Order: sequence, then C-alpha cells, then structure tokens
Amino acid sequence: MKITRFIIDSALHNLTVEFSANENITSTQLSFEYLRISSDANSAKKNKAGQIQVTSHKKNVLLISIESVAKHGYRLIFDDEHSAIFSEEYLQTLTLEYETRWQTYLSALKDSGHSREAMIDFKQL
Repeated sequence: MKITRFIIDSALHNLTVEFSANENITSTQLSFEYLRISSDANSAKKNKAGQIQVTSHKKNVLLISIESVAKHGYRLIFDDEHSAIFSEEYLQTLTLEYETRWQTYLSALKDSGHSREAMIDFKQL
C-alpha cells in the first residue's frame, strides 16, 4: 500500500489521501483537526500530575504543507507551528480507526473541560 496523492482542501479543512490498490481503502478524507490531534507528538504529552493532556482548540487549524521525509513518511505542517511525521501505515490506521479514535478524543475533550473551538477568533480584514 502506497500513497499516490494528497489533496489539501483549505476551504473544507480536510486532506484527501489516495492510496494505491488496497482492498480496505483507496481514498479517504481526513480533517485537519483530526490529523493535528492524532500526531504521535501529542500522545506523549503529560501534565504535572502524570495525566495525558488532551490537545484542544484545534477545530480551525489549517494544514499548510506536506513534505516527503524519505522512507519515514510525510511531515504535515500546520498553521499553529506544529509539525509531525506521519508514516503511510499510520495514515492508513487513522483512516481505518477513524470512528473509534474520534469518539475517544471527543470524550477525553469533554472530560477535560476543554473545547474544540479556537480560544481567540481571528478575522482577516
């Protein structure tokens, strides 16, 4: 399974990932928010009490570019200055486990008392 193409849709805030022939998936759309909160760098963050921190306030985050990182995968760069490397296998996992992972995130977010919404709403004039 190889990724054949990415399509960044900033208007709809999603990334289309097209895979070569695969019995499970050929194409998928993943929201920028889902990709941002799913990066491996987020899973390691713990607060002082040792609890895993929930990444919040990323509903309006934008994916600004994708860079190939040789055999490691692709670096996704977001407008909040966060970047993370996603392997082809991890992107496939995120696709296949979307419903479970998204619901787990929403539950953890609710339990933490945080929100998906941006803390400050910026408008370009």
